[in-house]
Amino acid sequence: MNIGDVATRSGLPAKTIRYYEDIGLIRPGRSANGYRCFEERDLHKLAFLGRARALGFSIEDCRMLLGLYEDDSRASADVKQLALTHLTKIEAKIADLQAMRETLSELITCCAGDNRPDCPILRDLSGDGEAPL
Repeated sequence: MNIGDVATRSGLPAKTIRYYEDIGLIRPGRSANGYRCFEERDLHKLAFLGRARALGFSIEDCRMLLGLYEDDSRASADVKQLALTHLTKIEAKIADLQAMRETLSELITCCAGDNRPDCPILRDLSGDGEAPL
């Protein structure tokens, strides 16, 4: 398969596939003329990487997951620990987003939203208790 075919079948842009090759996540073969030549196993790896990235795993996490996937002597405990660590990061991000939502909602509620220049949102963003003129 060429890069266009594998991009279509994996759902990943060709640019992403080339990037994954550049950083060593995949190693497609090369034809005599130098073009990338992907096999089914490459497509499978790309689909794996696409799903892992969709779940928010970092490139380095993906590298570790792919290594674990390819290691028949892996311990599922290693995979689980990596996933638990990632879940903890996701939960922290959710908590941060909820706090941001609460703060912004409160500021929006406090703002009259009329023609007066006083604006609690700008006052809060400026950090000094008074909105700039």
